[in-house]
Amino acid sequence: MSEPASISSGIAARYATALFDLSKEEGGLLALEGDVDALDAALGTSADLRDLISSPIYSREEQANAITAIAAQMGLSPYVAHTLALMAAKRRLFVLPQLVADLRARIAADKGEVTAEVTAATAMSNEQVSALVATLKARVGKDVKLKLAVDETLIGGIVVKLGSTMIDTSIKSKLAALQNAMKEVG
Repeated sequence: MSEPASISSGIAARYATALFDLSKEEGGLLALEGDVDALDAALGTSADLRDLISSPIYSREEQANAITAIAAQMGLSPYVAHTLALMAAKRRLFVLPQLVADLRARIAADKGEVTAEVTAATAMSNEQVSALVATLKARVGKDVKLKLAVDETLIGGIVVKLGSTMIDTSIKSKLAALQNAMKEVG
């Protein structure tokens, strides 16, 4: 991991630990989970928010005012709103995506869940999703939450990432393996 990335992860982990522990003590994990989902969705859809947290052209005061207004508009819990305001005051909003990912992982671990990233060549039907969840749950012994994506370049099949395990049944990878085998022969 590069040094700036590890520093960002470390900063995000400290904020995530404090926010998670405080929310757990106060019985606010459900609200925290909702706030994490809302922030994740906002980061994914709003280029303005991504610019606000990463651009150095905004002053501390501008970032603090903007993130306070955003938190109020989104209806975020007081702990999350105060944490975001503190991060703005310390010029640490750039780690917000890592904070969201860290909090999501802590909440899932607390609930006994694991998240599997599934990339398919086409959109999966509800039956396929249910079967995959059941299969993965039987394999890991925990509840499995899927993060679905579609990548048409796979041609067919799926790629499942579950922790450090990766299962690749895509036609694209099989063709690449066949191409490598043919190169070795000739």
